Amino acid sequence: MSIPVVDFGAYGLSGRDVADEQLHNLGEELKAAFTDVGFVYLKNTGITDDEVDRVMDVSENFFMQPDDAKRPFSRGSFAGSANHGWVSLETERLNPRRPGDLKEAFNAVSLRPDIKWPSSDFQEIQTSFFLRCKELSLRVLRVMAHSLGLDPGVFLSAHREIGTDENGTTLRSLYYPPVNRKKAKEGQLRCGEHSDYGSITLLFQRSEGLQVRRRSGEFMCAPCVPGTVLINIADLMQRWTSDQLVSVVHRVLLPPAGDSSTRQSLAFFAQPDDVAVITCCDGSNKYPPVSSGDFLKERFNDSYGRS
Repeated sequence: MSIPVVDFGAYGLSGRDVADEQLHNLGEELKAAFTDVGFVYLKNTGITDDEVDRVMDVSENFFMQPDDAKRPFSRGSFAGSANHGWVSLETERLNPRRPGDLKEAFNAVSLRPDIKWPSSDFQEIQTSFFLRCKELSLRVLRVMAHSLGLDPGVFLSAHREIGTDENGTTLRSLYYPPVNRKKAKEGQLRCGEHSDYGSITLLFQRSEGLQVRRRSGEFMCAPCVPGTVLINIADLMQRWTSDQLVSVVHRVLLPPAGDSSTRQSLAFFAQPDDVAVITCCDGSNKYPPVSSGDFLKERFNDSYGRS
């Protein structure tokens, strides 16, 4: 089964209202994708390729600097926002059973004015894109709630603090450098097998390598589809919907032997507010209640090692 492409133009970032019939049709398409595959490509969202390119360009300029220049912005250096900042190569293991991932990242989590950024240009571009992704995420969450017969407030009211220290939502700029297979450790990947942590993820990618696990257990490629954003369900949303919507394992493979190309992507991880308690919205109690903040902290412990 391939990942479907859905036209989100009726509710894209245009500022116009969406008709009930359009909302219903969008909801049915998203629910089918998120139930069967866990992923969907959205086109006509209102986020342009030029916007994506600006973020990737300023991020690449940062990643191209020597580590000593990036180290002052390291993740864990910012009081009140532990996940904000630079993640160096092989620091993170999204599959804890594999060696460290062959990628770098910059996590934009807090938009508070006093937090440190590599440059004012970097801050402006990242912040602007963060807010665009936030708005699109809230629109997708509204459509999802409608498709499940829920009041939109069930999801939206749990995402009020995005961009503050009371919410773990993250815009992640990812850079995968060229791989020397002779130096790569046994079993090492660019990004190990994992599922995402929060509500939904928006992914913008410019090169191949991402794979998504089918229900059969086999992996399929999630290619670049120009003009789209790839959206997937994350773990808390699967719990929230009592497994009606599925959070799917995915990974990024090493490039083929002899391929010295890099890979860049942008991932916006929409997370409920830290204090939000996630319970099964159908009242089934299939999963015990859990706070978003505690769940996120536990997952970070798995990826970075326990402190």
